Amino acid sequence: MKILFRFVGLLWVLMRVAGQGNGPLPRATPESQGVSSEVLLKFVEALDQRGGGVHSVMLVRRGSVVLEGWWAPYEAGSLHELYSLSKSFTSTAVGFAAAEGKLTVDDEVMGFFPGDAPGSPSANLKSMRVRDLLTMSTGHQDETSASADKISPASFLAHPVPHKPGTHFKYNTPATFMLSAIVQKQTGQNVLDYLQSRLFSPLGIRGPTWSTNAGGISLGGYGLKVRTEDIAKFGQLYLQKGRWDGRQLLPESWVTMATSRQVSNGSNPKSDWDQGYGFQFWRCRNGAYRGDGAFGQYCIVFPEQDAVLAITSGLRDMQGVLDLVWTELLPNLGRKPIRKNNAAHVRLTEKLARLALPTPVAAAGVSAPAGVVGRRIVFPANDAGLGSIQIDAEGEGWVVTRSANGRESRLGCATGRWQRARGDFGPYVDVPLSGAGAWTADRTFTMAVAATETPFVQTLRLRFEADGVVLESESNVGFGATKGATLRGRLE
Repeated sequence: MKILFRFVGLLWVLMRVAGQGNGPLPRATPESQGVSSEVLLKFVEALDQRGGGVHSVMLVRRGSVVLEGWWAPYEAGSLHELYSLSKSFTSTAVGFAAAEGKLTVDDEVMGFFPGDAPGSPSANLKSMRVRDLLTMSTGHQDETSASADKISPASFLAHPVPHKPGTHFKYNTPATFMLSAIVQKQTGQNVLDYLQSRLFSPLGIRGPTWSTNAGGISLGGYGLKVRTEDIAKFGQLYLQKGRWDGRQLLPESWVTMATSRQVSNGSNPKSDWDQGYGFQFWRCRNGAYRGDGAFGQYCIVFPEQDAVLAITSGLRDMQGVLDLVWTELLPNLGRKPIRKNNAAHVRLTEKLARLALPTPVAAAGVSAPAGVVGRRIVFPANDAGLGSIQIDAEGEGWVVTRSANGRESRLGCATGRWQRARGDFGPYVDVPLSGAGAWTADRTFTMAVAATETPFVQTLRLRFEADGVVLESESNVGFGATKGATLRGRLE
């Protein structure tokens, strides 16, 4: 009997290792990995009730995917902007560079860029080390600009450092940019290219993109786009202490340091942003740790439960999703396989297949007013650069043509479902978009536009009045105001 148990255990290990490589993660039923389909259904329903904010979810248990879902128009093959979850990937690049002897965490930051240092550097600046960048303890009181057109090693080094490095936690995206710049200086490759053979290729992360500053340095603190399963693979690598497909890709010692509490950052026991900070990873409640990004991009690792959770979102309440994880999911990650529940698994599968962000709802008995379809609506000069909009009928839906900043985009807007296209979306040029639209009230056309490689979904409402057309717009999330200025146009 002991021999049989050993054989079964060895077989399970071999299956798990064989299922990694650089292909998709292996799949398994929830119950086979100690998770109830009923629990996962309840968790997905709770996510679905958050106002259309969640875009994807994937749970990996004991190395196998047991839950995966995308809210249309988001889909499995879509890249997604990670924002500050990019920081954990930059930290990983530093780990590889340190393992290869290209740098150490105790190296002085200024020593990498002597030509960019101010003429009379302060004692605090001179004492700043790579470790301080990793732990967000650079000594800054506030951040300098992290925008791609302004950030550089020179702008970072010119910023005042009033606190002794290592003594003052301040979340600092330019500090992560400096880690990226240091890796590039020491290896001759930007972080995206440097990670290709060391991380992306071994894990089967295909086609990642990473925005750069004007000097070609990957932004580090944000700008990386990968897919939901790529996030899950990244978390699984850390869960496995840097091992993948039988190889030690990243030193275990680095994984331990990066995900341990290196500095204190608060004392609120109910906040997952007050549990300590590692090397560009947040400590969580309940023994977990995570990388995360603005508007709800999560890679949560549960070492005690042998699980990884990846979520992409366009959310305002990031703590609310983590609270759901702790209350609805974590307590139900059992240690042993549980009895099959085919009925519950069917309900879960059907729910996952129906996931979709809400679309504008057509009002009963309302149709396009006479003299509107096919005519151009022209707007006076405005900060959004919007020149005109035109609504045309096409099949059972609509095509909306927008002219903005001298460029024209055509977007199909189906009624009751999302329709895919490419076009411009604010600062994004020629990107994947999806649209949905309907006449939602008398003389009112509402369209929703999702930029599906980003968290952003914009709702535009055109109201046709006797003396002109009123346009109102609002985004689901934003770094500033989410409501656009009300514009008044005229029909040509």
